[in-house]
Amino acid sequence: MNTEVSDSDVDARRRGLLYAGVGATAAIAGAGFAIWRFSGQGGGRADAALWTMNFESPSGKPMSMQAFRGKPMLLNFWATWCPPCVEEMPLLDAFYRQNSARSWQVVGLAIDQPTAVRKFLERTPVSYPIGLAGMGGTELSRLLGNETGGLPFTLVVNVEGVVLERKMGLLTSKDLARLGQLS
Repeated sequence: MNTEVSDSDVDARRRGLLYAGVGATAAIAGAGFAIWRFSGQGGGRADAALWTMNFESPSGKPMSMQAFRGKPMLLNFWATWCPPCVEEMPLLDAFYRQNSARSWQVVGLAIDQPTAVRKFLERTPVSYPIGLAGMGGTELSRLLGNETGGLPFTLVVNVEGVVLERKMGLLTSKDLARLGQLS
């Protein structure tokens, strides 16, 4: 039995270990970046385009995003066909009623058909303003950091327009209690 190892075998093993090490390092770096990127942390200013936008409310009145500028705001993208969106609406409404005296704004942008939103709000009214963003709301949410376009998507913006937090998915009462302390 020949136990000698040729130089080419040693070189091949070294290359294999080197490639595995580089691959593992890249995977760890990629995972770290993904965790940082999608950790719900904020950063940066809300896009200037947000403040220039106008939406129609379910009642047909215009709703200007400029009216919400300069106040802490929780901006929630939702749809009537999205179960987690519907589930969190009573919590958002309670948060708005409890914190509006402290200048907190809650704004819902419905990524849905206007008729569906109007019917839904007749059955399940909320106190906070709702804008009819339609399918264009998906692009706006992407512009604001929702790369997947999923719902619900919530953005927390402070009085200076700095994004404090982004959250993909269902908000909980614990999330809202913590957010209420951020202003």
